[in-house]
Amino acid sequence: MITTEFVPGAPCWLDLGSPDVPAAVAFYRAVLGWDFEPMPGEESEGGGESGGGGSGGSGADEASAGGFGLLRSDGDLVGAIGPLTEEGARSAWMIYYRTDDAQATTRAVEEAGGTVRVPPTEGGGWATAAQYSDPQGGQFAVWQPGRAPGLEAVDRPGSLMWTELYTTDGAAARSFYRSVFGWRYDDMELPGEGGTYGMITPADQPTERMQGGLMQLPAEMLALTGGRPYWHPVFNVTDCDTAVATVAANGGTVQMGPADTPDVGRLAVCVDPWGADFVVLTPVNPPTPAAG
Repeated sequence: MITTEFVPGAPCWLDLGSPDVPAAVAFYRAVLGWDFEPMPGEESEGGGESGGGGSGGSGADEASAGGFGLLRSDGDLVGAIGPLTEEGARSAWMIYYRTDDAQATTRAVEEAGGTVRVPPTEGGGWATAAQYSDPQGGQFAVWQPGRAPGLEAVDRPGSLMWTELYTTDGAAARSFYRSVFGWRYDDMELPGEGGTYGMITPADQPTERMQGGLMQLPAEMLALTGGRPYWHPVFNVTDCDTAVATVAANGGTVQMGPADTPDVGRLAVCVDPWGADFVVLTPVNPPTPAAG
């Protein structure tokens, strides 16, 4: 499970780059109950597959300015949002993984055949962040904390609980991310002929700290990116069916589900009105310990 005790290679931040920040804020408020904290005039490097992110003030009234801002759930920081900053980029969630040394991680990415999209950049004392593409084209980022260690809430309704990579070459992706982060993979065979799902755990961590998955798919099944691999977040929700109905009622679409996955929960793959994909999941409740 993802926790806020961030270790190297663990997801610790995410932000969304959107062409319409005020409308995206309204969409995610409806679906996930988030509040928006604007910070007019402050720029950040994060966001989607090309920029966005933010840091904050209070209230949602200034979202109409289309600037950067924080996203909060019950007062806790769960992400950020900002306008797209790369010409021609699609709206998407960008997932950041913890590093203690962004420069060293950048060298590791290059040595493993990846591409540096945004070099390590210090942002107002919050953190030093960098963005990359893996050799197959999947985009991800790292976060070296300054005064902000990262997300304040995870693995509860309205927050990040899992990360997932759809890739065209599972073996190559595993090798790359193992070189960069030292991740360990545990394989799970999917029902029918669904293939193998590689579950990811940070280096030197127990299985209980498993944080995400990696799945190989043919390029024709990655229509959102024109066949290029991509990461997306999985958000915990109290009721998957209600969340899906809210997605549809607010202009989003559903790619898959809702469907029940044994020992996991009820989930659906969704796309917001601007093309950013995410998953909503109502997890299986853990068993109640027997008394005595």
